[in-house]
Amino acid sequence: MKGLAIYFYLFVSLFMGLWQGDDEVSMQIQAPATVTAGDEFQVKVTLHKGNLQSFSRLVQELPAGLKAVSGYSANADFTFKDNRVRLIWLKLPESDTLTITYTIKVDQRLKGNFDLVGKFSYIADNERISIEGDPVNVQILPNPNIDPSLIVDIKDFKEKVVPEITPVSDIPVACIRQKPMPSGEPDNSYVVNLLVYKESAQKFAKIEEKIPAGYTAVNIDSKEGIFVFKNGQAKFLWMNLPQAPYFIVSYRLIPSSASATAPAIKGQFSYVVDEKTIVKDIVEKDMDLASLSADDVRKLIEEMKASPVKIPVEELLARKTEEPAPTTEPAAQTQQKEAGSPRKRITNEQLIKEIDPAYLLEPQEGVYYRIQIAAGHRPIDIKRYFRRYKITDEVRAEIHEGWRKYSIGTFTEYKQARDYRVHIWNTTPISDAFVAAYNNGQRITVQEALMITNQKWYR
Repeated sequence: MKGLAIYFYLFVSLFMGLWQGDDEVSMQIQAPATVTAGDEFQVKVTLHKGNLQSFSRLVQELPAGLKAVSGYSANADFTFKDNRVRLIWLKLPESDTLTITYTIKVDQRLKGNFDLVGKFSYIADNERISIEGDPVNVQILPNPNIDPSLIVDIKDFKEKVVPEITPVSDIPVACIRQKPMPSGEPDNSYVVNLLVYKESAQKFAKIEEKIPAGYTAVNIDSKEGIFVFKNGQAKFLWMNLPQAPYFIVSYRLIPSSASATAPAIKGQFSYVVDEKTIVKDIVEKDMDLASLSADDVRKLIEEMKASPVKIPVEELLARKTEEPAPTTEPAAQTQQKEAGSPRKRITNEQLIKEIDPAYLLEPQEGVYYRIQIAAGHRPIDIKRYFRRYKITDEVRAEIHEGWRKYSIGTFTEYKQARDYRVHIWNTTPISDAFVAAYNNGQRITVQEALMITNQKWYR
């Protein structure tokens, strides 16, 4: 790798003093001793876990100026946010040893030393156990091509340097629809293939296709996503995108009339970057997507990279790592009225006072789940507003991260909440409701709630 000098591996082992069968749990981190600013390097974590298979989490804190990109996560949910690498397993794989890799990109203006540390947490006998490792030191050598006056020590980088932000339009994400082709079946149906090129995008994503009248859409291959056909729209929803940089999903269009013409479809692909929902139009091409090689796909995406990116007015849900599925219907209408007018900075206390006490969400003890159905910035008449969306449950409002968020139901079991979320999808116009988790009234991630309660996750 360019810029790496005297590359050797540093090891740190963690021993937790707890036995899982006959195997001792330990963790080993491998990283280069030195790296040149502007380059990137790989971190390799080997986890010797024995027969441990419970909910688990690996967390590593990185200084400002470093950016982590997922490599191989061993089926974990990988996130990098607020300079924190986090991998969460709802259930660890069965193998005794796991190997995780990711890449750290180093800002070209850095110099100095930093410690790479790790903390592994898991559930055993209904207790959460965490083990920490000794720090592993990595030295950053100054980039010889950078003006010395611009170089900053990594310890001072956060205070002295405004982070470089990659415009979302520069992220090479695209969705391509193959021109619908006859399936050859007696029902005169058509097959629609969609190629999603998502590179490093990982979190919530959605395909929405507007299906012409007279056709019914049925799933063929959703690539572990959720397929829904409702109100003339075919949707694919993912809480976590597949690991591969690109993949193909497909569905079948069945006409109600034998003489139906070839369908004309319009659609959009939306995904989440830095808690903002980015929307791109789906481009239709007359080509066999399944026959493209990896190089063909990359060349095709480069040709499309200059295509415009549409950022919707509604910034749907500014949340951390809750089970993602932006609540578009009610929230969107609330947000559209605000376009072009900057909001004054208002404290959470002031926002809470604006909520009718009869609808204010009150904290409860322990871990529980609710179904979030909408979010927005402007106050609404809760009773009248949600009546339009066939919501018969008692709606409660809360202020979270500057948003008014609206939810229904209280469930102590995740599966019950999951099932009720599906019920809302099927019986109301709100097809993007999602499960939110709480612990003693404070929002936590669904993964954390499952980890605390030792419950199973259901897709």
